[in-house]
Formats: sequence, structure tokens, C-alpha cells
Amino acid sequence: MRKAENVIITTAVTGSVNVPSQSPHLPLSAQQVTESALEAIEAGSAIVHLHARQPDGQPTADPEVFEQIVQRITAHTDAVINITTGGASSMTMEERLAAAMHLQPELASMNMGTMNFVYSGIADKVTAWTHDWEKPYVLNTYSHPFVNTFDSIEYTLRTLGESGTRFEYECYDIGHLYSLAHFVEAGLARPPLLIQGVFGILGGIGADHANLEHMVRVADKLFGDDYYFSAFAGGRDQMQFGTHSAWLGGHVRVGLEDSLWLGKGRLARSNAEQVRKIRAVVEDLGKEIATPAEARAMLALKGAASTGGGTAA
Repeated sequence: MRKAENVIITTAVTGSVNVPSQSPHLPLSAQQVTESALEAIEAGSAIVHLHARQPDGQPTADPEVFEQIVQRITAHTDAVINITTGGASSMTMEERLAAAMHLQPELASMNMGTMNFVYSGIADKVTAWTHDWEKPYVLNTYSHPFVNTFDSIEYTLRTLGESGTRFEYECYDIGHLYSLAHFVEAGLARPPLLIQGVFGILGGIGADHANLEHMVRVADKLFGDDYYFSAFAGGRDQMQFGTHSAWLGGHVRVGLEDSLWLGKGRLARSNAEQVRKIRAVVEDLGKEIATPAEARAMLALKGAASTGGGTAA
């Protein structure tokens, strides 16, 4: 692993897992996602990882909604934009890729394998639903896999890669590292790699700190110093895993996509609250927070002016 000179904070602003009934603070509309992203950037986030939703909170793949969000962010900041290609497991691959193909961002997420990605347990915790779509949506994940076939990964690497987009490789299990190694060997995934270890998702690797260290050891074996590591865990383990990643020399990811909480029994009121908390932890470890320019240099990104989302201020 390349040790981080300065720690990149990525904020996953809204995602497609959590639903409005879980928290009144989850950003939903394009304006809410934009405002929340800008607050997170001001708090110290160099990268914002973007999903989009309809005003009632349903995940959407509409490129026009993504464009609204991206244009507003880039009009006010120089933050790095990372657009999902994961979308939601209920979407087709064409839908999932639509926004990234349209906007050709500096970064896009890349899920490294088909898996059971189960969050039906949300239904056991919600006592009153705000919208009719929410309960069937989360229950559907118990019987439908999250599909990321090798041909779809290759297609995305080739097509988005041609535009200069680089990738945040989301690895939910050790086997995903070996899948990534296959595409590195094929010349389709190019160093420096940004590997995002994802822990605590039902169907993936558990939120055990020994698993995080094991993932780093395997990645070291496969990629040497050709990669940067970042980690997050879903739910209550979010801050602990970010802290562990930074302590090992990696980067961190927070955001309301991954956890709605700031602490035990305390809902986060914004993404910025989570950024400020992890920033304080990282700085207490004696590390500096990376600026967007420093993140671009580390990850060899093409720059905002070369994207389809407009030129940053």
C-alpha cells in the first residue's frame, strides 16, 4: 500500500440503501444532496461520492438529476466528483451507468463482483413508513442479488476509461481483490488503484478489524505499492473503521450513505457532522487532511476541466 501523505476524506452523501423513514436528515432532492455535499466539502472532504434520488427518496439513475447536482457543486468548489456506477441493485446495468457515461467524471465507483447485498433488515427496525415504496424496496434485497459480472466490469473499465475516468474499486470481500488483480493483469485497471474496502454489509465481509488488516495484507501481496487503501463499515462501525484505515496509512470514507449515525443513539444531522468527526480523529493521529488538489495528484486524476460536468471554480 502507498502510505497516504495526507488523508483523503470521501463523503458518500446519500447512497441508495437507507430510506427516508430511517432519518429526517437523509438528503433526498437534488438541492438537498447538493447542499449537503457542499457542507461536507467545506468541512474537509476532498471527494464526494454521489447517488441521486427523486424528491420522495427513491433512487434514480436520471443523468439530468446528477447533472444538476454536479454543476452546482463544481460551480462553488474544486472538490473531486465520484459518481456511482452501482446505483441500486434494482436498476439495470444500463441505468446504473447512465450518469457516469454522460458526465465522464474524474472518479466513478466500481463494484468488483456479483454478491448478495442485503439490507432487508431495515424493515425490522422501521415502525412507521413515510412512503409506500420503501418497505418493498428494502425487502427485495433478500431475494435479488447485486449483479456485477466480469463482462459488465470490463465494459465499464473500457468505455469510461477511454474518457480518462478513474475508479474507486469497491471490494466487499477478499475475492474481489483477486477479481481486481485479473483486470490489472489484463491492462484494464491501471495503477495507482484506489481500493475501497467495504465491511459490514450482509452478504460481504464482516465488520471485524482482523478482516480489515487481512484485506490490506492480501492487497499488499497482489498490488504492492501500486494502490491506495480506504475503508468504511456500514452502520455503527463507520468511525472505527475509518480510524483504523487512517492509522494503517490509508484514507477514509464517511457519509449518510454508509451510516445515519454520529454516535450511539445519536443520528447525524448532516454529512458535515461526520466529516468533522473523522477529521478530528485523523488530525489527532498526527496526519494532515488532503485537499482536492492533493487527492488529484495522488490518484492521477484528469482534472475537473476534462469532465462532462463543467469546470470547477
